[in-house]
Amino acid sequence: MDIRNIAIIAHVDHGKTTLVDQLLRQSGSFRENQAVAERAMDSNDIERERGITILAKATSVEWKGIRINIVDTPGHADFGGEVERILSMVDGVCLLVDAAEGPMPQTKFVLSKALALGLRPIVVLNKVDKPAAEPDETLNDVFDLFANLGATDEQLDFPHVYASGIGGWADTTLDGDRKNLDALFDLITKHVQPPKQINRNHEPFQMLATTLGADAFLGRLLTGRVEAGTARAGDTLKAMSRDGEKLETFRISKILAFRGLTQTTIDEAEAGDIVTLAGMSKATVADTLCHPDVTDALPSQPIDPPTISVTFGINDSPLAGQDGKKVQSRVIRERLMKEAEINVAIKVEDTPGGEAFVVSGRGELQMGVLIENMRREGFELSISRPRVIYKEEDGKRLEPIEEVIIDVDDEYTGVVIEKLTGDRKGDLIEMRPAGVGKTRIVAHVPARGLIGYQGEFMTDTRGNGVLNRIFHGWAPHKGAIQGRRQGVLISMENGVSVSYALWKLEDRGKFFIGAQEQLYQGMIIGEHSRDNDLEVNPLKGKQLTNVRASGTDEAVRLTTPVRMSLEEAIAYINDDELVEVTPKNVRLRKRHLDPNERKRVARSGV
Repeated sequence: MDIRNIAIIAHVDHGKTTLVDQLLRQSGSFRENQAVAERAMDSNDIERERGITILAKATSVEWKGIRINIVDTPGHADFGGEVERILSMVDGVCLLVDAAEGPMPQTKFVLSKALALGLRPIVVLNKVDKPAAEPDETLNDVFDLFANLGATDEQLDFPHVYASGIGGWADTTLDGDRKNLDALFDLITKHVQPPKQINRNHEPFQMLATTLGADAFLGRLLTGRVEAGTARAGDTLKAMSRDGEKLETFRISKILAFRGLTQTTIDEAEAGDIVTLAGMSKATVADTLCHPDVTDALPSQPIDPPTISVTFGINDSPLAGQDGKKVQSRVIRERLMKEAEINVAIKVEDTPGGEAFVVSGRGELQMGVLIENMRREGFELSISRPRVIYKEEDGKRLEPIEEVIIDVDDEYTGVVIEKLTGDRKGDLIEMRPAGVGKTRIVAHVPARGLIGYQGEFMTDTRGNGVLNRIFHGWAPHKGAIQGRRQGVLISMENGVSVSYALWKLEDRGKFFIGAQEQLYQGMIIGEHSRDNDLEVNPLKGKQLTNVRASGTDEAVRLTTPVRMSLEEAIAYINDDELVEVTPKNVRLRKRHLDPNERKRVARSGV
């Protein structure tokens, strides 16, 4: 069968997964009466809850006798390690752009990768039926983006369609019939070239592994595009690393192909098709699976280095072991090593004591998703403040810089620019109107200056601002950046919080806990109104006597406590604090530091 391999790339929440739903539905992949969940490609619980794609997933549809293999890629920069690998096994991309928001940071990131590989994108202007949509202006912005990224003349001559993923239509003109997605299907089959590999069926088998999975029955699964030759279940292959080193020889136990939302067993893997092989035990992403006679490994895309690190440790608080079952360092290490095998954007290192592990990745969201998955699996952890990863070059210390794009109401631009360029040592790159009463701000800010800024940004903009960020490059170290200005309120007793005590302490700051909650000495229960830490007693009840007061007793009315999400808690803490994560609770506490460590933390700032 004739084949087309295509990836759908876009910024987070621009409608990729919704569009794939409609492509599956209109191609006849579902029965008319089949019950299909919304955003069917988001199979992970966290993906469904947050509305973001975390793991790249493939599917296929048939259109007029042509099989179209479609890969749905993550839209957030923290999961960009998936995107880089996926683009190496497709022959074209659909670039999805929100007609109201225009090109955003992740659009730029994935597009630059696609153009560098020589792919010719199809531009889909999505959500053109939104009241705030500006499709013509967005199309001009996309063309400018192509030009700025160094696109060739052939790539600049990109076709485009106007679409509504949720409405299930696409047209070549803005005033089209708006009935179905036929125009997009036809454009994909005409514009995207068939894989060049289909003419290499006679050569020895070669395949580059691009995604890694696991199955309880089949074991390790590697997915990729067959670059040459054919293979059947039972054939013997060898695995080679990127350097050409032989890793193992294995026998194919099963070959799977994507058909709709399911993977189906097939007899033979042919050149040009995207398939999954089972049977290997050591091979991983970026390795070459090939016939034993092949001597050279296939070239693979290098993965961008991690930019932040977080220390995962055992939960050693007085309340440890009450919620979760998996509390030992050995079990935590096994789980992190398993994650590092599947996700090439994550690296895990042991600390000298063996009780904690340094996990490096792309960003706070990626770390937050990993921790959330682990707590749902029954783990208890203590998490340190994220630290940026520096690198040395020509004797200079370089730090990662992020490009920040902010859309905010005009009245809040002053405070946002002051925070980014003053306190956080960023450079203002661009500032321009972005619709009625809105301003778009583009700045280059050190990554460590953005740790913990999201919550402050939402407060400064009254919840109306939108902040997007992406790794921009490396720059010389910009000196100390001031961290959190407020101190914290620390419990000085073990026990259960009392509403009367909290009520009397409310003038000291805002609380993270309510009444009748289990506390322990050293636990952070609130934010101090001043810049120093303060130990308080939230357990002290009202003294009862037999002397009647003149008038009625005062009614105790507590202010609603601030409940932080996992990511907010990790970004909030300082270097001498930890986040205690259990299946049921997220708590903050002070670290147990020896005198030398305490001096180092006091000197380091952020």
